[in-house]
Amino acid sequence: MVLTIAKRLAAGVGLLFVVATLIFIALHLVPGDPARTILTGTGAVPTDAAVENLREQLGLNLPLGQQYLRYLHELVTGSLGTSLNDNRPVIELIGERLPRTLQLIGSTTVVSVIVGVTIGALAARRGGLIDRIVMVLTSFAVAVPAYVAAVLLVYFVGVKLQWLPSGGYVDPAVDVGRHLRALVLPTISLSLGFSGIVARMTRSAVLNVGNQDWVRTALSVGLTRGQVFRRHVLRNSLSPVVTVTSLQMGGLLGGTVIIERVFSWPGLSGLLIDGVTSRNYPVVQGIVILIAALFILLNIVVDIVYGLLDPRGRSK
Repeated sequence: MVLTIAKRLAAGVGLLFVVATLIFIALHLVPGDPARTILTGTGAVPTDAAVENLREQLGLNLPLGQQYLRYLHELVTGSLGTSLNDNRPVIELIGERLPRTLQLIGSTTVVSVIVGVTIGALAARRGGLIDRIVMVLTSFAVAVPAYVAAVLLVYFVGVKLQWLPSGGYVDPAVDVGRHLRALVLPTISLSLGFSGIVARMTRSAVLNVGNQDWVRTALSVGLTRGQVFRRHVLRNSLSPVVTVTSLQMGGLLGGTVIIERVFSWPGLSGLLIDGVTSRNYPVVQGIVILIAALFILLNIVVDIVYGLLDPRGRSK
């Protein structure tokens, strides 16, 4: 297992290098001048001399190869560069926003796994009407886009009924209760489709494992159906669920953009959009690299969980 993790980490470093190079090339292929964009954002009409002066200050007048080497040096040293807009370290900007996005992803994952595994296992065990109801509800949940669910929740729950805040963010250090209330609607919006996918995968896996010969053998030696299900069937059904969960979490790393906008949640996605809009190269590059690194770490964690669920996976 240790050797496998070491190999994955080494492959991850190579993958990060490829991602870093591709995002650098992609950003510099986009037409437009960041220096002119920044000066235009102040409301004044920039002169060519002012634009050239700013380009020199930001290092944008250097040859592209030299900019690339400087960019790689910043990555290796972990600084991620400096924001072109406000001259703040990118690592500091990301450090402010990342915990909020991770909190949203974490709460969504916990709710989705608990709800999805519970109703998926229930549908597989009970069958009949309950199974059909779960299938219809999960199909509906998967079909509805998260942003549609978000808008409906804002309108009905936040505006009409006023049960929960329709948006905004409250620092937990200021008021934990208001912070958690503001977190509920974004979490529900993202969890609907996520939990539906987990439920359908759990149902399919439980039905598949439940039809194995060793399950019938366990029942024949006197174990009850509940004991066999809890001790053996459910655990052996979780490997595909872990795979689906990790893929969904990876999607959420870059997929919370609209939800954070709808609920005015000041997370990483808003910073990314602002960076793309203003051609803020260091911010965009830093966030993309960070998302890639988190995705690689997530896959390593999944490999460890595989090994815990299925001992055969430890030797692979």
